[in-house]
Amino acid sequence: MGTEGRTIDTFETVDIKEAHFWMKDEDTGAEQIVVLIPPTFKTLPKLSVGDRIFILNAKLQWSPFFEHKLAVATAANFGLVGNGRLHILNVGAGPTAGAIGVERVFDTQDGLFDVCWSEVNENQLVTASGDGSIKLWDTTLADFPIQNWHEHQREVFSVNWNLVTKDTFLSASWDNTIKIWNQNSPRSLQTFKGHSHCVYSAMWSPHSPTLFASCSGDHTVKLWDANSPAPIQTILAHGNEVLTLDWNKYQDHTVVTGSVDHTIKVWDLRRPDRELNCLRGHEYAVRKVKCSPHSGSLVASTSYDMTMRMWDITTGDMIEIHDAHTEFVLGVDFNLYRDREIATCAWDESVHVFTPRCLM
Repeated sequence: MGTEGRTIDTFETVDIKEAHFWMKDEDTGAEQIVVLIPPTFKTLPKLSVGDRIFILNAKLQWSPFFEHKLAVATAANFGLVGNGRLHILNVGAGPTAGAIGVERVFDTQDGLFDVCWSEVNENQLVTASGDGSIKLWDTTLADFPIQNWHEHQREVFSVNWNLVTKDTFLSASWDNTIKIWNQNSPRSLQTFKGHSHCVYSAMWSPHSPTLFASCSGDHTVKLWDANSPAPIQTILAHGNEVLTLDWNKYQDHTVVTGSVDHTIKVWDLRRPDRELNCLRGHEYAVRKVKCSPHSGSLVASTSYDMTMRMWDITTGDMIEIHDAHTEFVLGVDFNLYRDREIATCAWDESVHVFTPRCLM
């Protein structure tokens, strides 16, 4: 969905906190909310329409408890140096559609690379930091984390909560390791070593309490059981670094991966010698893949080609391109309660909340 032929109206600007826009495609009538979040963590002049300051390397996730809450983790200066900020957004629906408010903002001394909501407490979430730390936040409490873990030796690139047991979460790091944590424990419960390069993502299976998968710069996807220290399966998944993976929510043996080689692959872990499907269309590295919680065949992906694309993994067809961002698109998530609503975030300092045409 391109930006040509659109009218953009400002409906709110609140000093340096946020700038909101309502965008309408004049050809299709599709509408979306755009939130511009300034990244500099000091006093700035009041924002004007279209202002861009510098906040990058964003990831986001919808709350598993509230249909209107969206967490966005950000890092200044491409995540290379500088501060981070966690934003908790309220996204309106129905009569309040188009109204987005910033509920809370938490600042950090290092960039944030990922965010994940707790599955047991509706007000808590964890963030992954560039300094190797993991922080637990409570949106109802003070501006400081209620727990801070620092065991990883390099950047923590992903965090993911266990959807089955709901009492543990994973972290994946550029120190080549994966760790399991419990929010009530001062130290990690387990550490898993097996990758020979940065681990970009580790994701619990939504079907098993102990099974998880990881992807790495060593071109592989590894399958793990929390009861065993070594991987139980290794797949040479791509010809380049594997940046992202996700589990299919309806097919318990199906995993989707995305790579620097521009492709997305669909795998049946029972037959790992060859992918079920290879989805081509992105022009640069695939940064995020997300399987729909509402459909077993629908997957969204983001890329350094500045697009979010939607796919039917059964047919291999690309069914939509969202190209309204003007920089690398890093994050995408499906709203668990509003089955047609998607959020994306990018290096253009914006969050888009919208309904894709293919879901209308």
